[in-house]
Amino acid sequence: MSSTSTPIQTDALVIGAGPVGLFQVFQLGLQDIHAHVIDVLPYVGGQCMALYADKPIYDIPGLPRCTGRELIERLQQQASPFKPVFHLQQLVCTLQQLADSSWQAETSDGTVFLAKTIFIAAGVGAFMPRKLALPELDAFEGKQLFYNFEEMPDLQAKDVVVVGGDDEALQSALDAVNLQARSVTLVHRRSTLDASEALLKQFHSCVSEQKIQFITAQITHALTSEHQLTGLQIQLIDGNSRQIPCDQIRVQLGLSPQLGPLADWGLDMSRKQLSVNTEDFSTNAPGIFAVGDINTYPGKRKLIVSGFHEATLAAYGAAAYLRPGQKIPLEYTTASPRLHRLLGV
Repeated sequence: MSSTSTPIQTDALVIGAGPVGLFQVFQLGLQDIHAHVIDVLPYVGGQCMALYADKPIYDIPGLPRCTGRELIERLQQQASPFKPVFHLQQLVCTLQQLADSSWQAETSDGTVFLAKTIFIAAGVGAFMPRKLALPELDAFEGKQLFYNFEEMPDLQAKDVVVVGGDDEALQSALDAVNLQARSVTLVHRRSTLDASEALLKQFHSCVSEQKIQFITAQITHALTSEHQLTGLQIQLIDGNSRQIPCDQIRVQLGLSPQLGPLADWGLDMSRKQLSVNTEDFSTNAPGIFAVGDINTYPGKRKLIVSGFHEATLAAYGAAAYLRPGQKIPLEYTTASPRLHRLLGV
């Protein structure tokens, strides 16, 4: 969803669209609490998709084996009856409590939410692109320097440099060839590439045909002219330096979890994790809950299944918070007509 000047009002705002965040949506739905979900990544799935989408997981109840991708697909399907609204590629920058005890959250693109409850399911933090340790390039970010999922402008007749050695880096280089870049150079600090066989085959074919230049090196300096990036100075593995032309550079060095603005929200923390009450996984701030790897308590285990338990109790806690004085019954999806109605079964 794009930014809007009109605040979005919701009973629940879930920060983090990983497996625990998705299960939180489901559990909130069973309590008839609708949720909006924010994630900094351009896709749903959190760590499961960013780090091990196609690797097997063996400790999910009832699923002897599934990949991270399969688990996320199942969790999305499970939450779908409750029609969550996702706001991707957005980082929650500010969070403040209003006079009526609700919470106002604003994201990096200016979207504002007015939420009665907040659920922080941010895993080990927001996944942000790893950046080049070259401050002189910062001035070109978003203009000639791009990270991970950002769209690059027209590449036709441009000298394009891709930094990295994984699937995403190779795909970016191949895409640049298809978009008729004048030259395409892949710079990686090692001679070995960590990519799928299919991509490696395509990539090496382009290298053989001199459509892509593959250089084992590290970037040491930016070359500029009239406030424009024109090239890069690189240091080869033999210690020698050379210069390569560059109009556009895409850095594909993977993702790194960062705590980000969450550290400034005034929530009790221990070792960069949120302290919670294990009765309902509430934080010290009324109406804010924390589930999954972002929280800590005695006996905490960073397992997906533990996060599912936490999300269940947090949903009950939210129902009690939103409906003070009202009894929150324990119901079973096998027999409850109310839950069947909510689930559409």
